[in-house]
Amino acid sequence: MGRGAMSLAVPGASNAAPIDVCASSDLQSGGRGVRFEVDVGGRNVPAFVVRYGGRAFAYLNRCAHVATELDWLAGLFFDFDAEHLLCATHGALYDPATGECRGGACAGYGGLRALKVVEQDGRVFWQPDGYAEPLRRDV
Repeated sequence: MGRGAMSLAVPGASNAAPIDVCASSDLQSGGRGVRFEVDVGGRNVPAFVVRYGGRAFAYLNRCAHVATELDWLAGLFFDFDAEHLLCATHGALYDPATGECRGGACAGYGGLRALKVVEQDGRVFWQPDGYAEPLRRDV
């Protein structure tokens, strides 16, 4: 199946169809993530999906401390022990499974904004949620 929408029902999500982000095999636990973009309030915002503990998790690519992208090189989100997501700018640490701040500069600022992803037929799909929506394409 190629990139694009697929018919998957996710309770509580927006009316937008799920978006094919990547192959499940592109994500290795604690390894490189896959970046993609979403629309938040009419702006293109970077997001990413990683694998941790055998499951895929996705977040907006914005540190809670300062709205800067986390990865120090494209797709590199984990710390050296592959136990936390790391903001390369100020060292904030986040739980890969929940997005909660676990230490560093994010303390008191909250966590990462999670995005709903599901895996089906060897693919990872992002489900738009009304806050983050698919990028608008000019026809």
